[in-house]
This record gives sequence, structure tokens and C-alpha cells, in this order.
Amino acid sequence: MGKNKTFGILFIVTIIFLSFALRGKLSGEKFDSKKWKNWTESEMELSTRWDMMNSLRNNHDLKGKTKNEIINLLGKPEFEETNSEFSYYLGYSGRGINTGRLIFHIGLDGKICDFKVHQG
Repeated sequence: MGKNKTFGILFIVTIIFLSFALRGKLSGEKFDSKKWKNWTESEMELSTRWDMMNSLRNNHDLKGKTKNEIINLLGKPEFEETNSEFSYYLGYSGRGINTGRLIFHIGLDGKICDFKVHQG
């Protein structure tokens, strides 16, 4: 029973340690529409949009919005590939030199049917 107790304590300590270690790696900045729209890719703000992505995804119902509603929220898109797809540059991800984009897909009804974050 001593080994099980030691293993359990070690496991809990490891989980707590990993939680604190990863806390800084997971983006937790609250989404701010004005900050998103005015973002510039400067050395101090390289990952600003990446850092707001979790808040944006979790606190805003992006699916079902029109393109104009997304533009009101995020500003003019940096890329408009087709009539059914547009995207925003996210800058550096904070994980090496990876950059990314937030890509929106417009359905036949003119509303956002899907969106994804592309990293690469």
C-alpha cells in the first residue's frame, strides 16, 4: 500500500507541476475586437491574435454569422480567396516560427458554416 500511495502523490504533484508549466503556453488573453483590428506585427505583439483565439472561439458564436458580422467583429480580412472563403492572418503562434490564419467558409445561405485555424 505504501507504493500505491507514493505513486498517487507523485502523480498528483506531476499534474500540478504540468498545469503551472503549461499555463503560460496556453493562450488566455481575452478577445478584444479593437485590439484585434488594430494589431500590427511588431516585436511586442507577434502573437496577440493567437493569444486571443481561445477566447474568440469560446465566447463568440462565429458559425451562423454573416460575413459582414465577422467584419464588424474582426475588421477587414487580409485574404479573400474566393466568394466562399476569407481569412485573417494570426501572426506568429509563439511556438517557433509557425504562423497561422483564421479561415472562414461561407455556406450557400451566406452565413459562416465553418471556420478553422491553420498553423504552418
